[in-house]
Amino acid sequence: MRKLFGTDGIRGKANVYPMTGEVAMALGRAVTQYFFKSQNRTNNRKAPLIVIGKDTRLSCYMLEQAFASGVCSQGGRAILTGPLTTPGVAFVAQSMRADAGIMISASHNPYFDNGIKIFDGNGFKLPDEVELELERLILNPELLEVKLHEDLGRAKRLDQVMGRYIVRAKQAFSLRSSLEGLRIVLDCANGAGYKVAPLIFEELGAEVINIGVNPNGTNINKGCGALYPEQCARAVVDYRADFGICLDGDGDRLIVVDEKGKIIDGDQLLGTLAKYLDHMNQLGASKTVIGTVMSNAGLENYLTRNGMNFHRTQVGDRYIIKKMLSSDAVFGGEPSGHLIFKNHSTTGDGILAALKVIECSLFFQKSIGELASEVDLYPQILNNVKVKEKVPFENLPNLTKVVKESESKLKGKGRILLRYSGTEDLARIMVEGENDTEIKRISIDLEEALLSDI
Repeated sequence: MRKLFGTDGIRGKANVYPMTGEVAMALGRAVTQYFFKSQNRTNNRKAPLIVIGKDTRLSCYMLEQAFASGVCSQGGRAILTGPLTTPGVAFVAQSMRADAGIMISASHNPYFDNGIKIFDGNGFKLPDEVELELERLILNPELLEVKLHEDLGRAKRLDQVMGRYIVRAKQAFSLRSSLEGLRIVLDCANGAGYKVAPLIFEELGAEVINIGVNPNGTNINKGCGALYPEQCARAVVDYRADFGICLDGDGDRLIVVDEKGKIIDGDQLLGTLAKYLDHMNQLGASKTVIGTVMSNAGLENYLTRNGMNFHRTQVGDRYIIKKMLSSDAVFGGEPSGHLIFKNHSTTGDGILAALKVIECSLFFQKSIGELASEVDLYPQILNNVKVKEKVPFENLPNLTKVVKESESKLKGKGRILLRYSGTEDLARIMVEGENDTEIKRISIDLEEALLSDI
């Protein structure tokens, strides 16, 4: 089992193990050596090239410098991009033919947390076996070669790489569509997209009302962005906007608000976009959409009724990408707002997804709210329970008993899913069924049983 890596890189409280400068430096060394020795390298460069981006958290300064120090001590070249979204870092790493791309961010978490995500030179997140190898190098530093004299590396800041990503994002927007005449409320969560996102929508012709574009190191995700879309929803109504777009702290996920101020469910958005891609003959030969075990059964029913297929993976956008790469699927996502268009990006991209949502609405000449309402979802409750220890669920007798009783109540017309967060000390309890009152009662029973066991 991985000791440092979770479902999306390494994450934790900043300056507390494992999110310390020491671990960041050790990881910088490990990444540099691993990718330099990798048989998959596509260049003959003597010094490994590592692109390092970050969001706007105060602790990013500490971790950025520490990671870069590790790269240099292992003979690599570090390129520091400054604040840039996670998909931006993935693209820049690919564009510069780097050996790896690093994103320092804790995504939607509060400012006092931080994390490190790693992409290979093709812009894809790492498989579990590579993360295990990096852990081995971190925990056994004697396995790392010692670089001396002229073999030491160097670092430099390259802020203008943001322009590369802007061009890439705009190219993904159909030439048949235009943002001219549209008014958009854009909430950047005081995060990594605060500079780049407004520029993209403005350059494409939209009138943009910006929220969450004044980061101070401690206000990322604070009452704004994808985690708190209510502020954006109010602004959409107040300004009579056509769309509300909410990004999270690192810009890899999206929450959409329609022109009436209604927050659109992530699974409804996934179904709507799948329908659009299918109409455009852009869904691939198998017409398969990739979701996760958290995806609503109503989404699967909607796709099936419309002649599309649906496949579930475990939670995490990297597992969705992994399935895409092993099949001809080109689109997938999570209800949390990670939407992945494989033909345009190697990871979830909130800005790109927002452009596709607008493109879809313009194509059908309907509001995104109208389109989303076609996807009938089952009642579903997701309850997050704070835990001190992630005890295997099968070792919790009261919980096991209540799960069995609850599944009998659902009579095969619903689901119960228990999982621990890979990035926070939370147990996630998901209950889905036909009866809203019943699943609420079951959710309460499961939480009480869990708390009585731990």
